[in-house]
Amino acid sequence: MNPKIILITGTRKGIGRSLTEYYLNQNYIVFGCSRGLSDIQHKNYRHYCLNVTDEVLVKKLFTDIKNEFGALDILINNAGIASMNHSLFTEIKTIKNIFDTNLIGTFLFSREAAKLMKNKKFGRIINFSTVAVRLKLEGEAIYAASKAAVNTLTEVLAVEFADFGITVNAIGPTPVKTDLIKNIPQDKMSKLINRLPLKRLGEFDDILNVVDFLIKPESNFITGQIIYLGGA
Repeated sequence: MNPKIILITGTRKGIGRSLTEYYLNQNYIVFGCSRGLSDIQHKNYRHYCLNVTDEVLVKKLFTDIKNEFGALDILINNAGIASMNHSLFTEIKTIKNIFDTNLIGTFLFSREAAKLMKNKKFGRIINFSTVAVRLKLEGEAIYAASKAAVNTLTEVLAVEFADFGITVNAIGPTPVKTDLIKNIPQDKMSKLINRLPLKRLGEFDDILNVVDFLIKPESNFITGQIIYLGGA
């Protein structure tokens, strides 16, 4: 069998890096990208330094995938940024950066991925949402709003891509121990965790379990879903 081709955004660290290492160990061909260099060394890994909103470089990445393998099986839109500030102290520059990365980046990669996937009549696109949408967390208005937009994007793309055999779903994790949450005060984090039925930080395996389920060929009847973790 030919190896599956998977593209993961934001692979330099955190969840993206963990997903990359896992799927490399599962003999996938992994394309990854981030704004900085990666130290992942593996014969099946190709890394691209780019901003996920740079349309020219993103299209070049997909052209390289097409030229080398002719297809793409899975896209995981993991790249994202957050800023935990009260709305009164949130600057326009911050708002634009968050929406550009979280929403426009997700759209751009999804659009280009679908162009490759539709020829094979198979594809899996997984976006990243957050429990901050469901919990309406204080201090995360812009981050939550950007991910709410990702949720709507997920649902609409699921309809638009259905005829091509492409499913589009999203995962809304609880906070996981990554750089994204390292600057959040402990008392705020404790309050957040206590609002969840399952009162703990998320772990990589919690996310991986859902990703593995959604990319299975047998999951071809599941699309347009937002799966929140932790009972949110």
